[in-house]
Amino acid sequence: MSNLSIILNNTLKNIPEFCLSHWLLRIPLSLIFIQQGLMKLPLNLAEAESYGLSYLTWWFVAYGELGAGLGLIVGGLLNIKSLVKLQILGDLITRFSGFTIGCITTGVIWIGEPESLIDILLYDNLHVLLWVGGLFFALRGSKA
Repeated sequence: MSNLSIILNNTLKNIPEFCLSHWLLRIPLSLIFIQQGLMKLPLNLAEAESYGLSYLTWWFVAYGELGAGLGLIVGGLLNIKSLVKLQILGDLITRFSGFTIGCITTGVIWIGEPESLIDILLYDNLHVLLWVGGLFFALRGSKA
């Protein structure tokens, strides 16, 4: 058994680490939120009321989606090793964008008025995935 462990450890050490893999999650999540924010423009009171939201809430959602999507991209770009002094700012922008994504997605799930947590997990998996992606960047920041 220890021989197998040695072979597995040697194999895993030879696989190169892809340090830019956070972009594989960052870009699609950003594009979804930027697209959703752009779809709400120009802001319309009738559309806000169709979801049972005030105009002010609709305004925060639209610009929050745009800001969170753009923030994930900008936060990742500021994490470049040559921009050492801006890495902390990039990390904060990424964390705030992830938090914003989590808040907006929580609101979207609540508006759907699910009967239980099981209903959310089984039938609203897109929003669960978006929520988990936002939570990931809120907790990890640009250190992903």
